[in-house]
Amino acid sequence: MYYNENSILYLDGQWLKASEAKVNLYSQTMHHGNGVFEGIRSYGSAAGPNIFKAKQHFERLKFSAERMAIKFPYSVDELVKISYELIEKNNLENAYIRPLIYLGANMKLITCGETHIMMATWEWPPYLGDESLKVMISSYQRPNPKSIPIEAKVTGNYTNSILATNEAKREGYDEALLLDSDGYVSEGSGQNFFFVKDGVIYTPPLGNILPGITRATIIEYAMELGYPVVEKLFVPEDMRGGEVAFFTGTATEVASISSIGDIEFKKDWKETVAYELFQMYRARVTNEELSESAVG
Repeated sequence: MYYNENSILYLDGQWLKASEAKVNLYSQTMHHGNGVFEGIRSYGSAAGPNIFKAKQHFERLKFSAERMAIKFPYSVDELVKISYELIEKNNLENAYIRPLIYLGANMKLITCGETHIMMATWEWPPYLGDESLKVMISSYQRPNPKSIPIEAKVTGNYTNSILATNEAKREGYDEALLLDSDGYVSEGSGQNFFFVKDGVIYTPPLGNILPGITRATIIEYAMELGYPVVEKLFVPEDMRGGEVAFFTGTATEVASISSIGDIEFKKDWKETVAYELFQMYRARVTNEELSESAVG
């Protein structure tokens, strides 16, 4: 699914066939989850591939590495350049890009000084599909932000997401919505969350969530269109009577939610502000006028 015999990836300054790339089996990232990554999308446009907000993604990758005391041997501009070369070498335009910074062999519980960087790309449709989702409130909580850096994309953090997703699938749901340790709505397994009630768009505040780049983009678009956006803590019951709910994320893009547990949203997705924002997002990420801002 992710590569074939012709796929090319970037590894520590070299362009290699994905099928021939190797990793040390004693890597601290593999054994203890100490690594950082990003998810980025490229969109085809009349001007060629547009890697949406590439600079912001690589800035967050650098931030995540710094939070985990991982050496970051590249500049953001270098990584943006490499990402464009990557999709060109793989003859792609509409693509998902995965940069990963992983560590060398080390079984000690202190950050390894040996740093590696890999960047791969493949075609990937929206992660949660195109249909409205049936979501459950997970029995798993998001970790307390005083226990791990929630605001960083750390590989080990996503074991929590895997547990929540597995549970949701077992129970017959499409996805999970997690609460924080105080019982407030946090985010999906790998997505930020919004709901709309009485014409107001609500989303959890920063602090117990990953500060998503797509999340920030949707907030920006909503404010541009004149819709009120409120970042606040709320519990699941506060969503009852809402018009619509949706997830956002680079892999997910914008995904509609039809129900959360026994809470059903009363409006048709295509008749809501959420769909308007989704249409605006899709129009802009494929617009060649964004190419310059996306890389710089």
